Amino acid sequence: MLSFLSIIAVGFALGMRHATDPDHVIAVTTIGSRQRKLSRAALIGAFWGIGHTLTILVVGSLIILFGVVIPARIGLSMELSVGLMLVILGIVNVQAFVRDLPASPDDSPSLLHSHPHSHGDYVHTHSHSHAPETHPHIANKTPLALLDRLFGKIGLYQQIRPLVIGIVHGLAGSAAVALLVLTTIRDPRWAVAYLLVFGLGTVAGMMLITMSIASAFSVFSFFGQKQAAKTSDFPRKLGLASGILSLAFGLFLVYQIGFASGLFTGHPNWTPR
Repeated sequence: MLSFLSIIAVGFALGMRHATDPDHVIAVTTIGSRQRKLSRAALIGAFWGIGHTLTILVVGSLIILFGVVIPARIGLSMELSVGLMLVILGIVNVQAFVRDLPASPDDSPSLLHSHPHSHGDYVHTHSHSHAPETHPHIANKTPLALLDRLFGKIGLYQQIRPLVIGIVHGLAGSAAVALLVLTTIRDPRWAVAYLLVFGLGTVAGMMLITMSIASAFSVFSFFGQKQAAKTSDFPRKLGLASGILSLAFGLFLVYQIGFASGLFTGHPNWTPR
């Protein structure tokens, strides 16, 4: 009984700590930087964690139960997918910031102003007046509106994005987690149970992280009108900052995995971590 409780406690705690890895935090910040509602932020974290847990369970179980050995080049490719994903997420956020910039800085301030507004779930800021012809885009031309038209018939499509990102992140860390478990837990059933508890801890940890990010926006709602005017474009700036960070960190990972670890050369060197 004591050993079972120890596995539960240690696995859950390490799972929550695993959620704080830099690439994990950068990814969820990039996709959740414009989200203001705590409930939806929690869903982003939960679905990221579920995707991450699914991959760790599948890959980890193959290693633990069937002794599958992952070749170095495949292992490095799994980690490279995280770097490429961070690059893509960063580019998307930077493009969204550029798209929201004022079309003409010389426009009259009496007619033109800016404040955050939304098109469905897409929240952004740009200069505009309330006359329809001065709005720089139409509602169905925002990035999320385009996705809505493509995938709107899928009921859980809003949750698919963090789920897929979690699955990709799970590819990078599943081998290391499984090998660590094998060195400490000899019973395969206990080892797989540990992976599940570890995954649940990751879900909980990521939910706390995404809710913390969203709560930052709630704090600004308590400021007065003058202060609110100064911070009205904070979500947009945070989106840009997270995008640049994601792009830079993704490029760093691509270089480290592709060249320093030898994926793009003839001598790959992979140590699961």
